[in-house]
Amino acid sequence: MCVPACTQKIASTISRRNFLSTAGVAAVSAATVGCTATLLQPSPVESMPTTLTFERVVDLTHTLGEDFQTYFGTPLLAIEVLNTLEDDGFNMKQWTLTEHVGTHMDAPFHFSDGDTADQIPVENLVGHLCIADIRAKAEGNPDAQVTPDDLLAWEAEYGELPPGAIVAMLSGWDAFVADEKFRNADDDGVMHFPGFHVEATQFLAEERDVKGLMVDTLSLDYGMSADFAVHYQWLPTNRWGMENVANLGDLPASGATVIVGGPKIGGATGGPSRVIALV
Repeated sequence: MCVPACTQKIASTISRRNFLSTAGVAAVSAATVGCTATLLQPSPVESMPTTLTFERVVDLTHTLGEDFQTYFGTPLLAIEVLNTLEDDGFNMKQWTLTEHVGTHMDAPFHFSDGDTADQIPVENLVGHLCIADIRAKAEGNPDAQVTPDDLLAWEAEYGELPPGAIVAMLSGWDAFVADEKFRNADDDGVMHFPGFHVEATQFLAEERDVKGLMVDTLSLDYGMSADFAVHYQWLPTNRWGMENVANLGDLPASGATVIVGGPKIGGATGGPSRVIALV
């Protein structure tokens, strides 16, 4: 173990902004010279990214509670208190949940025989976030969908979608997460909220190198869908989806890096996730 003075030296040398850069790795090496401890050696500099800096961290995850609205209209999470600090000296609760509740992942296995949540390569959970903003369409039409034209318009402004991109739909629907409008069911029980059009996901799967999709609504498909066409088109390509994402409106259309903390439970079809963006 490093002596206290050595630990303090390391902490003062490495800043938050350069810790993940090669400069941060070099700072660790320099700061530990003369330390009596044996520290884990960093990877060779040539294998590290040249830089990774950010100014903001944005949480793209809704807080999940028992009353979180669901696609099925029924609660999918129950929480039971098992132990309390007062009675037992510690707090502990038991969760009973269905995988697809809150901000959650749809693993390929959800609609195919592809990867389960734990099998998705971790490198596929990090990527350049590209946001298709359809708020203007969705404001006047709750059944709005992301179309190939929306994606081509994004590319006309920001360039072709980069390899390994993660594409998100920004409809503004996360503003209704605590309201019945989030489901927006009519008198016949048909829901009305935005989603991806199957032609858009086909374009992304066949003509672009995209790792995953994200939506700020209850489903990758728009609410009126009766056949889950987008789910059946996208997930069998062994790519994932993320539903009920929050705060996409706080991010630029291009330039953020998204990190998906997907569930790693063996055989899972998906599950509640923590999603953050670095800007």
